[in-house]
Amino acid sequence: MPPSVDSTVPQAHADGVLRVNCLAPPIKVESWVRGPPLTSFRPGTRYVIVFWAISSIYCVEAMPHLVQLQEKYKDSGLEVVGVAASERAPTVDEDRTTLHARLADKLPNLNFRIALDYTGEMNKLWMDASASFWIPSSFIVSPDGRIGPAMKAED
Repeated sequence: MPPSVDSTVPQAHADGVLRVNCLAPPIKVESWVRGPPLTSFRPGTRYVIVFWAISSIYCVEAMPHLVQLQEKYKDSGLEVVGVAASERAPTVDEDRTTLHARLADKLPNLNFRIALDYTGEMNKLWMDASASFWIPSSFIVSPDGRIGPAMKAED
């Protein structure tokens, strides 16, 4: 017998649209530049998923606030995850190397994971599906795996 699905919780991408209270889309990235890989959301942990680019001054300016957020709430079950979704080197290895060097230069005190979305799959599953067009943009994933409202990273 298949597991029951709570019909009051909208299922992620059933119609191609990501909405508040949907189950969060999967994490699909090519590489992790900082921190260990995160392959799925752990129940009981709240996540802030931040789409950003190292080339955006607004994104770089938001990062220290996210470092503070991670530090302040890390023992309370919050995890910040950055998704570099707008880097465009000819290969994923070049992208990873360039991103790693720029992070070391511009954000040496970064205390959270950074994923590289080279193919744009995360961008498609999250940003496009929620009609979010600007970076930095953040999404909250609740402890039960549901998506919360998108917000500006500096909020």
